Amino acid sequence: MSETLYDVLIIGGGPAGLTAGLYTSRARLKTLLVERMILGGQVMTTTKVENYPGFPGGIDGPDLMVRFQEHCQEFGLETMTGEVTGLVDKGAEKVVTVDGREIRTRAVIITTGAEPSKLDIPGETEFVGRGVSYCATCDGAFFRNVPVAIIGGGDTAAEEALFLCRFASKVYLVHRRDELRATKVLQDRIFANDKIEPVWNSTVDQVVGDNTGVTSLVLHNRQDDSQQTLEVDGMFVAVGVTPKAHFLADILDLTPEGYILADSDCQTSMPGVFAAGDVRKKILKQIATAVGDGAIAAIVAEKYLDDFE
Repeated sequence: MSETLYDVLIIGGGPAGLTAGLYTSRARLKTLLVERMILGGQVMTTTKVENYPGFPGGIDGPDLMVRFQEHCQEFGLETMTGEVTGLVDKGAEKVVTVDGREIRTRAVIITTGAEPSKLDIPGETEFVGRGVSYCATCDGAFFRNVPVAIIGGGDTAAEEALFLCRFASKVYLVHRRDELRATKVLQDRIFANDKIEPVWNSTVDQVVGDNTGVTSLVLHNRQDDSQQTLEVDGMFVAVGVTPKAHFLADILDLTPEGYILADSDCQTSMPGVFAAGDVRKKILKQIATAVGDGAIAAIVAEKYLDDFE
């Protein structure tokens, strides 16, 4: 077990984690941030961020996250690469297992995020950021006056289809069944909108494109086993989101979907353990809300630690 005792250990290096690290380090709390992949999280794969305040005209996702990292470094945030596999509550201390190594800390902030469920079809990965997106509110404005498709049939797919109508010339709603799973009010809005055309009983077999981006989708009709080509400039996938909290299933209270249950102060069911950003149950998953969560979790964690002094 590590001899070092940290004040705060942050699991996850996206916007929420880096913000929490900025706040705790600035408060002179000895902080370690552990990230499994690369600092910046999913924003590192975002071509352009247009809805984060302070950057008129937008900013590339990686550029924004580099600024986050540089800001944290000003206050001495310590980071390491590794995968967290365990968390044990020992009262005033917690023990976090990272790649088999046990690290002691007085408080933990979990900011592991959530990742969109993927279709796992040919062309999907190749065209991410060039026509394939998992967030209409993030990328919809890049598809002005062109046809797009959104894949899914639940509330998220319906809401994003309606949102895309503000920009796209046509929105095809591709669903594997012959009716939507979305709430009735959303369905009514979908069917009343002339810009939206449902494509029933269909799945996507392949994303097709060239050096300019996506040009079409190859659809498979589940009823008659036929294929058709749908000419679109973009594909938005809305078939679900998977929170990265599986390693906490027997440790913290989670929702049936796997999100961490936390109150408005980001406190989880374990005292001294906080959850911020997309990994916790919340209504909106955006960079701005992740940053807000990270700040709250850091400040509340600081107050929690003060109670032991």
